[in-house]
Formats: sequence, structure tokens, C-alpha cells
Amino acid sequence: MTTAAIPAPAARQTWLLLLCASRFATSLSFMVYAGALGPAMQAWGMSAGEAGSIQTAFNVGYALSLVGSSWFADSLGAKRVFLWASWATALTGLAFAFFARSAESGLLLFALVGLTQGGTYAPSIMLVAQGVPAARRGAAVGWLLAAGSLGYFGSIALAAGLSERFGYEAAFIACGLGPLLAALLGTPGLRGRANLVAGGGARRLRGAFRFLADRRSLLLTVGYTTHCWELLGMWAWLPAFLTASLAGSGGAGVRGLWIAGAIHISGFVSSLLMGRASDRLGRRLVLVAMGVLGAACSFTIGWMDGMPLALVLALAALYGFSALGDSPVLSTAMTESVEPGSLGAALAVRSILGFGAGGAAPLAVGLVLDHAGGTGGSGWGWGFALLGVGGGLATVCALLLPADRPQRS
Repeated sequence: MTTAAIPAPAARQTWLLLLCASRFATSLSFMVYAGALGPAMQAWGMSAGEAGSIQTAFNVGYALSLVGSSWFADSLGAKRVFLWASWATALTGLAFAFFARSAESGLLLFALVGLTQGGTYAPSIMLVAQGVPAARRGAAVGWLLAAGSLGYFGSIALAAGLSERFGYEAAFIACGLGPLLAALLGTPGLRGRANLVAGGGARRLRGAFRFLADRRSLLLTVGYTTHCWELLGMWAWLPAFLTASLAGSGGAGVRGLWIAGAIHISGFVSSLLMGRASDRLGRRLVLVAMGVLGAACSFTIGWMDGMPLALVLALAALYGFSALGDSPVLSTAMTESVEPGSLGAALAVRSILGFGAGGAAPLAVGLVLDHAGGTGGSGWGWGFALLGVGGGLATVCALLLPADRPQRS
């Protein structure tokens, strides 16, 4: 793999800030369906299982996109793949915004959004790995993912508020403009960055499957898979749960802001803090702490329907904090476990496993809700408990990781 010197601080800050800004804008469309789920279910006459299948279609498309973009980022360059995916996401995001008007069209078009949007994720992490030294990489990846969480906040806030006041169509259009802004930010932001290309397809393939023989890589991959099950299932159904819990409070736009803040502002803070914490305290310790906390929240929150709203929102905020807190740490640790020339291929394998499991989670929760009689009674409790199994397994994987030491500048 060709190498490039770490850029000067001012230059690094400029491209990294624009990359984070692009990540924020892309994420404005990521949670639009979850934020508008209630009105869309009513307008399209869907059951919980049918509603979950649309989010699952997006997640499956996202997983496939992650695999393809991660693999080709080695041979074509992370910068090139990132920019291609950004412009493709701009097109599919606009198509979903203006043409998704039924369960069938929603499923097809949202799957296409996932199929393009996933191509921006792994290449952006690879760009950070190429340009930021290991001693500060956890914090840099944390900033990147925090920008995404801030975008999720905007997505939920816009979608929940606009869909309840003006209909889901207004929510889709407002959030669908985000990917176009992302492409317009990312293209000039990466203009001065080299497009690093790795050679040797056979070597990349060996590197991709090295986790089968390496304890740390294997545990990180399994931990990421179970983490995705919990996180993507929570992202899909927690907004609907909170909407039901807040139904009697009045003020649709305010409810949307409370829901978005509880889930994604806490995730924004978590990404910032936990990435940096793992630089100082070690990756393993942070992963264990986040796994335990996330599992506890999953097994608890679904049984809190009808409890005081302040308590429900507080636990939702803690849930958002813990479920996303291990994301930058898992990604940073993977960049340290795989040689740079095979990183894209290894991320491809990780992505298909993680987002394959995460893609099935919304459907699984929806089926549990249908079996339990809908969104009343014990349905929420059992649905979120199913996600908690993933958090528990992620904790076990973190506990089995070899002890590591903090990176030093």
C-alpha cells in the first residue's frame, strides 16, 4: 500500500472537519423512516411486522453496500469510493423523498437508499485511519461517528415533528435533502487528500479472514455483530416506543425533539467521550463498560411504558449513550488489528456479519410485538429484551479480549 505523511495539524483539521460535516448531512436521511414510523404505518395501513420489514430492507441494503464499498476501497481507494457513494446516496435520497408513497414503494426505495448510503461509512473510517496516528485515532473516529449521531438527531427531530404536523411526505422531503448537502461538502473537502490504493487481491483476502485465526480480531468481529443487533433494532423501534409513551404530553414538534435528543444527542456525546476514553484507558475497558450498560437498558426500558415521562426519557438517553458508545472503539480497534492494505476487505467481512444481524433485528422485534398483541402490554418489554441478548453477548466478547494498553502520543 502506498503511504503518505500525516498532514500538518491545520490541514488535518480542515479535511477532517469537512468529512465530519459530510457525515452529519448524510445521516439526516438515515433515521427518517424511524422518525416518521407512526404516521407512515397509519397512512400505509401496515402491521408492525410489515413496518419492520421496510427498515430491515434498508439495513440489508446498507449491509451489502458496506461490504462492496469496504472491499473496493482497498483496490480503488477509500477517497474515490466515498465520493462515488456520496453522490449515489444524494440521488436515491431524493428518489425516496419524492416517490415513497406506499408500503411497496417505500420498501423498494428505502432499500436503495441503504444500498448507496452504506458506501460512505467504511471508506470514511479508512480515510481517518490513513490520516490520523493511532494515539489520537479513537478520538478522531469518535468525532466522525459523533457527527453521524448529530445527524440522526436532526433526522429524528425533523421526521417526528414534521410527520405529525404536516404528514410523513414533508418529513421525507426535508430529510431527503441531507445526502445532497453531504456530497456538496465532501467533494471539495477531500480535494487535497491522496487516493491511496492497495495492491494484491490475494493478500487482502487473507487479511479479511485473518480474524478466523486471530483471537482479538475474531472477538471484535463477533462483538461488532452482536452490537449491531442491539443498536439497529433500538434505532428502529425506540422512537415508536417513545412516541407512544409521550402521546399524552401534547405538542408534536416538541415530542419529536425530546425523542431525538434522548436517543441521538446522548449518542453524539458518547461517541466523543468513549473514543477519546479508549485512547487513554484502553479499548477493552471501554467496550466492557458500554456492553454492560447497553444490555441493562435493553432489558429494562420496554417494561417502563406508562411510567413517569422524565424517567423514561432519562433511561432512553442512557440507552442511546451506551448502545453507540462502543461503535468508535470497535472500529478503531479493528484498524489496529488488521494490516492497512487489507483493512477494507476485513471491514467488508465485518460489515456483512454485523449489518446482516442488525438488518434482521427490526423485523424480529416487529414479529415479537405482533405475537404479543401489538404495542401495548408486555410486547415492548419482550421486544427490547430480545435486543438485550445482543448487548449481553457483546459484553462477553469484550471480557474475552486480550488486555490492551492505552496508545501513547
